[in-house]
Amino acid sequence: MMRCGKRVVDLSPNLTAVSRGPESLRIALLSYRSKPHCGGQGVYVRHVSRELAELGHHVEVISGQPYPILDAGPHLTELPSLDLYADEDPFRVPNWREFRDWIDLVEFASMGTGGFPEPLTFSLRAARMLKRRLADFDVVHDNQTLGYGMNGIAKAGLPLIATIHHPCSVDRVVEIENAPNLRQNLGKRRWYSFTRMQGRVARKMSSIVTVSTNSASDIVRDYKVDPDVMRIVPIGVDTTTFRPPTAPRVPGRIVAVSSSDSPIKGVKILLEAVAKLRTGHDVELVVVGKPNPDGPVSRAVVDLNLGDTVRFVSGLSNDGIAELFASAEIAVVPSLYEGFSIPAVEAMACATPLIATTGGALPEVAGTDGSTAVLVKPGDPAELADALSALFDDADRRQAIGLAGRRRVETSYTWRAVAESMVEVYRDAIERTASQRVQRDGKA
Repeated sequence: MMRCGKRVVDLSPNLTAVSRGPESLRIALLSYRSKPHCGGQGVYVRHVSRELAELGHHVEVISGQPYPILDAGPHLTELPSLDLYADEDPFRVPNWREFRDWIDLVEFASMGTGGFPEPLTFSLRAARMLKRRLADFDVVHDNQTLGYGMNGIAKAGLPLIATIHHPCSVDRVVEIENAPNLRQNLGKRRWYSFTRMQGRVARKMSSIVTVSTNSASDIVRDYKVDPDVMRIVPIGVDTTTFRPPTAPRVPGRIVAVSSSDSPIKGVKILLEAVAKLRTGHDVELVVVGKPNPDGPVSRAVVDLNLGDTVRFVSGLSNDGIAELFASAEIAVVPSLYEGFSIPAVEAMACATPLIATTGGALPEVAGTDGSTAVLVKPGDPAELADALSALFDDADRRQAIGLAGRRRVETSYTWRAVAESMVEVYRDAIERTASQRVQRDGKA
């Protein structure tokens, strides 16, 4: 529980709140980008929408590209952008025939001048759509967009809540600090200029959900949000897909997940640790992710001569990721900061012993007593290498940590409990909006 002079309500899944009443809600779940298997947003949207639908609610996921993969139940409404950051053609220049309106022009102009326009432009498109469909929804749930269009949705009278997994201002600080030269420093400042908008929008929100006490503290600090509007609902994991292995683990295999080349993900630190580790151990590192061919991670693989030790895989299904985690002797989350960490709980669900840093919410997620995970200082490849070496040398400890991690997940992190807690948040937002409407009508 976080205290910042005021109270933050904790609706953690192990303190499950049961939704009030049998009434089915009509929920619009917004996600400006929903990469299916990494990055967090697409994973969150898929599982929360499925569980909400199974609880009997009507869920319409409204997403920009890349679109999510959804299970049976929720409906997907595609809200296309210019898709300027597609994996196969990032930072592309669209044909003039692709431009449909002024929002497209804003999107391209911002990208062309080094900005990241998607939160703003998706929010404007979503607001335009929802204003035409006010009668279709009881509540709108924004998944970390926080664009100016959200203000228009709230003014239109729809109850609105937002999930902020963590404030992107934290990424901004880490990226700027790790910029190798002035040109890249200025470029990072321009790219992350959208965080000022997100802070302004967050301060106007009357209901915000975040995933950890650590993230709540950071949101209050960086976005100056009133703690009274915040609720804590941790993320879940599918424990039927992510489960202990039935086949032997691959000796020496380490698995990590990274959605980007960003320094905040710590992959370069992990590579340096593996380079130290392999002098005394026969190891293989498998990273779920697709690094930029000219980026710092790819360059580090070459510089450290790890081409025969490191393998990158992408496009895996949930089953594929689960099988990979279950095949590993050790999983690592080397991030400098995480607002939660889906890969951490997925690895723990597979009873794979986890090494994680103390960055952000990782100790809160993985546990701090050493029984469910090994924690190391972020950004220290030598300490990470020592922790990996010690764990590889102790099979009994690996097994004990893996089994304890699985028990922790089963107790605290299930998607059904997340969905039930979110229904509580939705109903509170609906009641508050209705009360405010009555007060306005009375004054009129």
